[in-house]
Amino acid sequence: MVIMVGLPARGKTYISTKLTRYLNWIGTPTKGQYRREAVSYKNYEFFLPDNMEALLIRKQCALAALKDVHSYLSHEEGRVAVFDATNTTRERRSLILQFAKEHGYKVFFIESICNDPEVIAENIRQVKLGSPDYIDCDREKVLEDFLKRIECYEVNYQPLDDELDSHLSYIKIFDVGTRYMVNRVQDHIQSRTVYYLMNIHVTPRSIYLCRHGESELNLRGRIGGDSGLSARGKQGVCEEMTYEEIQEHYPEEFALRDQDKYRYRYPKGESYEDLVQRLEPVIMELERQENVLVICHQAVMRCLLAYFLDKSSGTTFLSGPGMGAAYELPYLKCPLHTVLKLTPVAYAKIGAECITKVSATVERAAKGDTGTEYTIKTSAGARRATKADTGSKCATKLALELGDPPM
Repeated sequence: MVIMVGLPARGKTYISTKLTRYLNWIGTPTKGQYRREAVSYKNYEFFLPDNMEALLIRKQCALAALKDVHSYLSHEEGRVAVFDATNTTRERRSLILQFAKEHGYKVFFIESICNDPEVIAENIRQVKLGSPDYIDCDREKVLEDFLKRIECYEVNYQPLDDELDSHLSYIKIFDVGTRYMVNRVQDHIQSRTVYYLMNIHVTPRSIYLCRHGESELNLRGRIGGDSGLSARGKQGVCEEMTYEEIQEHYPEEFALRDQDKYRYRYPKGESYEDLVQRLEPVIMELERQENVLVICHQAVMRCLLAYFLDKSSGTTFLSGPGMGAAYELPYLKCPLHTVLKLTPVAYAKIGAECITKVSATVERAAKGDTGTEYTIKTSAGARRATKADTGSKCATKLALELGDPPM
């Protein structure tokens, strides 16, 4: 269990959303953003420390969320559950620890501490003003109410203590990453979580993804290939073949690929699953960068898009952990002659826009390959799409032109 800790407007949801996306992408089934307060919000008085009725309601909501966590970890084959709430009192954290002990779960706390008023105000403007709690409300009144809401939490806020909580596993993040404190990291997942959190930042930026220049092999419908390599350098036995040739010469391999394109390895080749593991350091470096352009091949671009567009959820389309990535990632559309602009927006989601598109060679698809297509916004206007992605968390859905089937 990963437990978020911190006052409102400290970036907890941003952190938990990015962490959930990352863990799913590397193949660790993770679920986050458990049940929010199931009550009609009126004003900050709901969070006053002496409002006993509200305290009872919030505790019931926390217990309901923990029940969901138990269902996911014990009955749905999940491996990590992220509990995104304030959890600002030692009493609330003790309740969570007791629950974890009863069910045999490990607990890792992530506390976000921020005392920079400009950062807090910007977070409120970008995220909280659009919250369901404040629909149809005046912006100035919203800001005033939310600041009073924070004051209510500050009265009883008990940060993780270096001495009292020295037996716990946690990371404390100060002022959105200017300083970190790590305590008792106990396993591989906790270690990777810490490494990831120490690489992300909240600086506004854009990531541009573009495939390589069109090659003669693209025009001839032949996959892969690198004409500059020697005979020893060409290890993949299917290099420079068309899908029809692969089906003719290696029918069993072709059938295996159709069954599980994500995990299938060409003879002497690698799978998308292998590629995801190999690209993890690249993701870390991209998270550290500001504006950056990545030029890559289609398979690499699919893996990167799957991470940034959250196409690795273990609960998407197919049942079972990790099956979301297995279903979607290998079929993401990545046409030639196109630059995709990815821009982080509120709650760590990604706005995606196709900003360049010229007449492209239609690449041939293997039998049975039907790429995931999205409703898009491009410089040339909206184009038809076959499969509108209603589950996407992007602010602007990625739109790709028909006639560019996946390879």
